[in-house]
Amino acid sequence: MARDLKTPDDVTEVANVHENVDTGPVRLPGASSIDTDELQSALLGTWADIRKKSRQLAARPEMQRIEGQPMDEHRARVLEQLHLLVEDGQVLRAFPKRLGGDEDAGGNIAGFEELVLADPSLQIKSGVQWGLFGAAVLHLGTEKHHDKFLPGIMSLDVPGAFAMTEIGHGSDVASLGTTATYDEATQEFVINTPFKGAWKEFLGNAARDGVAATVFAQLITKGVNHGVHCFYVPIRDENGEFLPGIGGEDDGLKGGLNGIDNGRLHFTDVRIPRDNLLNRYGDVAEDGTYSSSIASPGRRFFTMLGTLVQGRVSLDGAATTASALGLTIAIRYGDQRRQFNAASETDEEVLLDYQKHQRRLLPRLAQTYAQMFAHDTLLTTFDKVFSGRADSDDDRQDLETLAAALKPLSTWHALDTLQECREACGGAGFMNANRFTSLHADLDVYVTFEGDNNVLLQLVAKRLLTDFSSKFRKADAGALARYVVTQAADRAYHGSGLRTLGQTLGDFGSTARSVGQLRETAVQRELLTDRVETMIEKIGGELRASSKMSKADAAELFNSQQAELIEAARAHGELLQWEAFTAGVEKIRDASTRKVLTWLRDLFGLSLIEKHLAWYLINGRLSSQRAEAVSAYINRLVARLRPYAVQLVDAFGFDEEHLRAPIATDGERQRQDEARAYFAAQRESGTAPVDEKVLRAREKAAAKRQAR
Repeated sequence: MARDLKTPDDVTEVANVHENVDTGPVRLPGASSIDTDELQSALLGTWADIRKKSRQLAARPEMQRIEGQPMDEHRARVLEQLHLLVEDGQVLRAFPKRLGGDEDAGGNIAGFEELVLADPSLQIKSGVQWGLFGAAVLHLGTEKHHDKFLPGIMSLDVPGAFAMTEIGHGSDVASLGTTATYDEATQEFVINTPFKGAWKEFLGNAARDGVAATVFAQLITKGVNHGVHCFYVPIRDENGEFLPGIGGEDDGLKGGLNGIDNGRLHFTDVRIPRDNLLNRYGDVAEDGTYSSSIASPGRRFFTMLGTLVQGRVSLDGAATTASALGLTIAIRYGDQRRQFNAASETDEEVLLDYQKHQRRLLPRLAQTYAQMFAHDTLLTTFDKVFSGRADSDDDRQDLETLAAALKPLSTWHALDTLQECREACGGAGFMNANRFTSLHADLDVYVTFEGDNNVLLQLVAKRLLTDFSSKFRKADAGALARYVVTQAADRAYHGSGLRTLGQTLGDFGSTARSVGQLRETAVQRELLTDRVETMIEKIGGELRASSKMSKADAAELFNSQQAELIEAARAHGELLQWEAFTAGVEKIRDASTRKVLTWLRDLFGLSLIEKHLAWYLINGRLSSQRAEAVSAYINRLVARLRPYAVQLVDAFGFDEEHLRAPIATDGERQRQDEARAYFAAQRESGTAPVDEKVLRAREKAAAKRQAR
């Protein structure tokens, strides 16, 4: 639990080691800039060189999206771009060295994510080909499958689809309706989609380009269903026509990502050789006998799906890059565009000088920074697991939980950020040429790609509950009794108002002192951690009785806590991002840069607390006085960060070829300077027309003089 925040005497020491928080924006003594090179290196992370190479590729005109291109032309262009990726060697990093790859799992994902700068359709279609279709063969198949199928996949001679999702079962993969029944007489599997709900749906490469698919189906042999397994299934002939027993439809125009030929597939008595079962985790002998190195069907299923976690990892990184792209465009524009006279009779104000504009964009910039640091942590964890350096069951579960926690937050953030950036740029933001609308449309589906965000967060919450309950699995009666007493005392302490009363008395001294506490790294960590732990403990207590209930009653009880579970998982993801941001700040060597980055980290942490103020107030973690100080200090922070806003987005390292938005260039500044020079020349020459209000004021003053 969070300790009681400091008394006024304790805060005096805190205030002395920080700037005077009552004086408004603070200028760094002797420093007017930050070290963008060091900052860019930190943001690019572990695979900085690979990211830079991928960005060089994304900067080539032939790799970039043509805004407004018709769907069929867009699809053809993206397929051609995939061939250019093959020529460049970008797609080979994850594959075995003996087949010409690099066996660099982390570097492969890092380079792949940056393709979102060229065209999200290119990023996702290449992900379908090599990150899903190819990865299924790589991770679920064995050496014989690698030798037979991977060369064609790597060279793009065999474009393929990843046929997991069904129209009747999206995130519930275990309940798929497609079957693969083994025929001992012919030593073949027979693939069937027995009803419309089992049709494979939303599959990239299915509508036009795919000639094979990795099909997920219930493996049935000797009358026993051994659960979902993956099969390599040819689907088209050399003329592009469906093979016998296979049918499909084109999904047509979508809300975004129209460079990808999404479609649906169905199978009727489609026969494939026994060896087309990708049998790393489960195999069928010639006589139909099933075997697996993993005895538990449930564990086997999650192990197989866990090998494909890279989709969630890459979406987290790509969504964060798209957010950074949008913020770069919007903040550059806001630093140039002028609107309304406020502090001057003649000059209009720059948009980014308005507090509301700062409030709209800078907290989102802070979260994007947090996501970049958190994503590098996720990617290094992924690389350790897939390189084999850390490949235990616990390591894989940790990776899956981390990916499931971060992907929802980053993809939701991308949509929110791109929309806010669009609005912050007014009508210019709505122009397709400035990219917000198309980026938002393309990234919309990221929130349901690779698992619906709410479903993923529920998985995270279940893991948190498991970790919580494990503390008591082997506990004796005395330990349980101490826990119950502690919980009862905690409820009395927080619920009685004693904690709030003590804080209120301390807060009356100075808002600055209240802020001084909240700026402390330890206090932010405590508040964010406490929220996660308290929520999980409460839910765990509510669900404790489920072990003695019927299945139906237990399901009803669990369902009653679903919203709280998802919120707790979200809080856990936010804490992970804050921790990664804090660790990133500590690695910055340049003192001025570290100071500015600390302010940005504080903005992220306090914005999280502000977003959840109701929880902190209801649970007695903050008094109303201190809660008010949170918002007041955020206002100071955004003003303090404003002079560094452009440098902070420049540190993302995007070139003009990546931005490709007219409002992100100096064109707006030139227009504004031209207008100001025009009016200044008029005033200086005396040819400026007199404003009607000024004329009337003069006439009124003259009339008063005559009346005297």
